[in-house]
Amino acid sequence: MEITNEQLEEIHYEDPKAVIDVLSDIVLLGGTSSDTINNQIAALREKSIEKGGREVFDRCFGIMLEGLSDYIEEKKLNIHLVYTKADFLESTEPYREIAEIDVPFFRQQRIQQLAANAKAVGFNGFMKMYKEYERTQRIADRNAYANLSNPTMFPDQPIELDCGDWQCDENGVQKSSGYSTDVACCHPIMPTERLVNIDTGEEKLKIAYSKGKRWRYVIFGKDVLFVASKIVQLAAVGIAVTSENAKMLVRYICDIENRNYDILPEHSSVGRLGYVGDDGIFSPYHPDLIFDGESNYREIYNAIHCEGDFDKWKETAIDCRNNSKTAQILLASSFASVLVGRVGALPFFVHLWGVDSGTGKTVALMLAASVWGDPTIGRYVQTFNATQVSHERMAGFLNNIPLCIDELQLSRDSHGNSKFDVYQLAQGVGRGRGNRAGGIDRTPTWSLCVLTTGESPITQAGSGAGALNRVIDIECRASETVISDGMAVSASVKQNFGYAGKFFVEHLTPELISQAKELYKKYFRNLSSRDTTEKQAMAAALILTADELADKLIFHTGKYLTEDEIAAFLQTKASVSAGERGYRHMCDWVALNANRFALENPGGEIYGILDNGWAYINSGVFRKAAQDGGFDPRALLSWLKTRRLILTRGRNYTRGKRIHGVNTECVVMRLPEYCNSDTTDIDENQLL
Repeated sequence: MEITNEQLEEIHYEDPKAVIDVLSDIVLLGGTSSDTINNQIAALREKSIEKGGREVFDRCFGIMLEGLSDYIEEKKLNIHLVYTKADFLESTEPYREIAEIDVPFFRQQRIQQLAANAKAVGFNGFMKMYKEYERTQRIADRNAYANLSNPTMFPDQPIELDCGDWQCDENGVQKSSGYSTDVACCHPIMPTERLVNIDTGEEKLKIAYSKGKRWRYVIFGKDVLFVASKIVQLAAVGIAVTSENAKMLVRYICDIENRNYDILPEHSSVGRLGYVGDDGIFSPYHPDLIFDGESNYREIYNAIHCEGDFDKWKETAIDCRNNSKTAQILLASSFASVLVGRVGALPFFVHLWGVDSGTGKTVALMLAASVWGDPTIGRYVQTFNATQVSHERMAGFLNNIPLCIDELQLSRDSHGNSKFDVYQLAQGVGRGRGNRAGGIDRTPTWSLCVLTTGESPITQAGSGAGALNRVIDIECRASETVISDGMAVSASVKQNFGYAGKFFVEHLTPELISQAKELYKKYFRNLSSRDTTEKQAMAAALILTADELADKLIFHTGKYLTEDEIAAFLQTKASVSAGERGYRHMCDWVALNANRFALENPGGEIYGILDNGWAYINSGVFRKAAQDGGFDPRALLSWLKTRRLILTRGRNYTRGKRIHGVNTECVVMRLPEYCNSDTTDIDENQLL
């Protein structure tokens, strides 16, 4: 039976018999689809509530279920109420229904049904509300028979707890033992909340303490609070704990938490951003999450939020996107960051560089950062003025949100070499490190995009292929500015930010993720057929995918990046090959030091000789020149041998040559202008 709007209006909702009759007809005539029946019942209930007949309807629903129980069981129907958003927010009915189910399996089944029901009607706080309902009921049950004869008596206390044998008042916390008094703390202190990290399962306590007539709050793990040698860390935040009273304070906090386990509110917490937990929750967008991570990351966590006007941000972003392919690539890369793990891609870099000032590199980075949060330098956007360990930990904290770093030149050492390890960050996992306690810190992991700027390329000639592979390098010139009106764009994104990322993540449904995977595969397949490496194609394919999805969801311009447009910025296979780059380096080195290869003694150090398109290089000099260029000499020699660019003797990479009357072991390397000839045509006797 499908009930119409006209029929809904005609029902006498104050008449129980009329309501029962309609409910029975819906079930008996609704076929075998439980969902269809439940939706019809939901429509009837919603209209009943509108007419002021909520109590009558709910009573009649129970009567109908009891009367048709045999029929419902025979037809294997799953009949239950579909609640409105108002039910979840303004009543206890959904939560009471769960509490009244005795069988654990059926209770859990109904919890899952109601969670889906709540999400469908736009209510995202169901589980939190249910837990609070449970807690309230436990407290009520406990208070019905418990003797709370010794409650905490702290002035203006945030919560009243049972303190058992402890005396808790304005003078602090103490316990009498015979003729002596043990002092746990000389000022009020108490746990107020239990935090359970949805990512790690770790429990922490929120500790309230009063000093100077004001309550303050800190969060510490139980591994600190319940160990006397560690709880002294609380002294750093002003809590009166020393090695003398540490054991008593541990005992007090442990006692009071155990005695008040059902009273203390329990909240979900998180210590990093991005996708956390088994349910795919995205931090910080999931409601009611509490940050329990390291204090030095709190500012960044707080920076990831929405502020200003979404439409104004879109107007700015669309303008930049339309006027600059580089800006479009950087924006797309920012969105792509949350897709890295979802489509099975690898972390990658997009680096804007150029010696010319005023090209808009930093503003473009701020635009990309404003997708997620406050792009002000020092808040969400970081600088290179940090250690490699700091960058790894920051990547682990951001998790899926892009790591944005400005001013590469700040990472240079005294010799002008970058201290920034591209390859390590591109791995997506940090190095295992020990801690002061003698254990091993949790190894950070991440799946994200790294967006950087600087005055020079982020990789050098001697960088490994692994690093070059993961970087899309984009040179910015004064003649082709990335952002034309930097001041206006900077001002706009500092006032309007955070909406796009939240919107993008919230719309990444399983269906859209599946669509993203197909787009990614298509782009990757097409780009892989070009003269580039798989990892370059992987990064570019993800950028193209994100750009198309972001346009369809947010920008609505119909203008997507093309494969040709992104391919112009990709490394070729030859440019990535360490062997190719090493060979070019050695050829350039020979050219720069040609005077050291003169047949006539030029004076000074002799490196070798040049003869008929071949460079005879002293083996020790070759190895040093290769190392100075950032190349492993043995690996380079092996590559040169397989490509017949050096003449060898047996398994050796060198040959003997008499240079200025001295027998010398040399690397015999073919020079580029002779590379079209075949070594098999060489009279090797002439070369010895």
